[in-house]
Parts: sequence; structure tokens; C-alpha cells
Amino acid sequence: MPIWLSSSRRFWSIITCSLALAACDGAPKFKSTDITGAEYGRSLELPDTSGRVRRLEDFRGKAVVLFFGFTHCPDVCPTTLADLATVMKTLGPEADRVQVLFVSVDPERDTPEQLAQYVRAFDPRFLALRGDLAATQRVAKDFKIYFEKRKQGDTYTVDHSAQSYVLDAQGRLRLLVRHDRIAQDLADDLRTLLRS
Repeated sequence: MPIWLSSSRRFWSIITCSLALAACDGAPKFKSTDITGAEYGRSLELPDTSGRVRRLEDFRGKAVVLFFGFTHCPDVCPTTLADLATVMKTLGPEADRVQVLFVSVDPERDTPEQLAQYVRAFDPRFLALRGDLAATQRVAKDFKIYFEKRKQGDTYTVDHSAQSYVLDAQGRLRLLVRHDRIAQDLADDLRTLLRS
């Protein structure tokens, strides 16, 4: 056998074995950024729009999609929530195992009534959470979310981080999802997470 043919076979055998081993490592493959094992995003304690204090433990058994925003947001927030509503429709019956949480970064203006109406306009299963400024800052810090009030004419807007986070059914932080990738990636990632 020519030496080049033997080397070629050996090369392809190594490649084939490497691919087989990679496929067997057992770790799920996500389209979004896998942040499994991150040392942040471990606690959340804020009231929902009915005044009931919610914690991550309340949603064990479900994947949680967590997004920070505000009702007066002109672009990223409504787009993200619309994309999340589409993802829920795409999931069909599997959507019953997913909880979307919207955390207000504008507790000064976002009343519980406004928040409830706002998120339910996208999907009646979505929950909004709203604490006072100090509680909001604590949760935002724990999830590495930036937000800052900015004067805008006679009123103000709130600059804020636009990513969403996904926690698994055990309450562990697993994925960081860019706001411009929700529509393309999140349904597949949630299916993968729910089946792992």
C-alpha cells in the first residue's frame, strides 16, 4: 500500500474518531451563548404585578426566560417581547414548560397595572416583576444587567442591557441570548434544554 494512502486513512480515522467522541460528550449544543456554571444570576426576589413575591425557586420544573426592560421603551423591549411571544407559539405544547419573566428597570413609572397589561398584550402567560429601585438594582447587579435613567427632553428614558437569560428547570443559569437572535435561536435552544 502506498505510504500516502496509509497516511490518508490514518488521518481520516483520527478525524472520524474525534468527531464521534465530540458527539458523545453528552453536553447539549446551543445556538445561544452557553454560560452554564456562571457564578452570577443565582437569585431573584421581586413582587409580581399582584404583589406576590416571586423567587426563581417558584418556577422549578420550567425553563425561565428572563428579560429586563420597561414599558416606555421605544424599540428593544417591545421587539424582544414580540419575539418571545412568537417563540412560545413555535414551541406549541412545550411552551407550558417555559416561563417568561419581564423585570422592570423603571419602577418609578411602571405601575403594577401598566406592567400586567403590557406583558399580557404579548402573551397572557408572561409575568412582570417590579420592585422598588433598591431591589431592582440588587437583582440587576446579580444578573450583570446595566440600567441608567437618562434625561430626554421634559421626561427621561432608561438605557439598559438588552440580553435575555435562560435558566433550566433546576433554576441554573444556562444561556445568554442576544436580543437580535431570539427569533432565530431561542425556540431550538429551549427544546434542547427541555429535553436534556
